[in-house]
Amino acid sequence: MRLTTLIAAIVVIGLGYWAYHQTIQTQMADRQVDRLQRQIAAEHERLGVLRAEWAYLNRPDRLRDLAAFNFERLGLLPLAPDQFGDVAQIPFPPPEPEELAPELLQGTSSLPEGEIEPL
Repeated sequence: MRLTTLIAAIVVIGLGYWAYHQTIQTQMADRQVDRLQRQIAAEHERLGVLRAEWAYLNRPDRLRDLAAFNFERLGLLPLAPDQFGDVAQIPFPPPEPEELAPELLQGTSSLPEGEIEPL
């Protein structure tokens, strides 16, 4: 009877240690999740500030004033309608002719049945 009680006590102590260890690991994981959520919230706030700054700096009236102020120094030219082209004016390279074997064009292959042609 005493041996059974001793084994049961050891098992209970082992399970208690395991439960305590799992509790500590869970608490550490919760702290890490909270820390990551705070970092994400801070980055969202920072991103909002950056978007607001970008919108403020790219106001059309501000850009127009900057372009007028730096017109001579930058060597800018005023926009004219003839500066824009048509897609048909773009010199695209001619398509390369495909070098297909005549048997592939006809749907027949010289490979034995069941074999796959290598790429």
